[in-house]
Amino acid sequence: MLLDIEAIKKLLPHRDPFLLIDKILELTPTHVVGVKHVLPTEDYFRGHFPGNPVMPGVLQVEAMAQVGGVLVLKTVPDPENYLTYFLKIEDAKFKNMVLPGDTIIFVLDLLEPIRRGLCRMRGTAYVNDKVVMQADMLAQIIKKP
Repeated sequence: MLLDIEAIKKLLPHRDPFLLIDKILELTPTHVVGVKHVLPTEDYFRGHFPGNPVMPGVLQVEAMAQVGGVLVLKTVPDPENYLTYFLKIEDAKFKNMVLPGDTIIFVLDLLEPIRRGLCRMRGTAYVNDKVVMQADMLAQIIKKP
């Protein structure tokens, strides 16, 4: 493990219940691999869907965006002074359901060098080596006010 939850909290402003990633396994200037353990006790399962719980797609996208946020914030020398805002999500596809007890592996790559704080990424999420979702994302790194 490269970054644990405490190291992630030093980079991202998200906190429970909205910090949706657990660790970072790989990190280079253009690539990141992150993990989300989908616990059966997560609150959203009470209503999505009772008796047939499925992790909402929008939360899968948010978790992927958080992994991407780690990637782009590690490109600046003082990441604690920056935030990452996602401007666009494109071509999101949900291929298989994510269920309680699953572990999602998010793999994201920059599609081009970061320019003027804009970051284009492509991400794929896997559970047990099966693709569960994919998306292209555009984010912007902004200095905190």
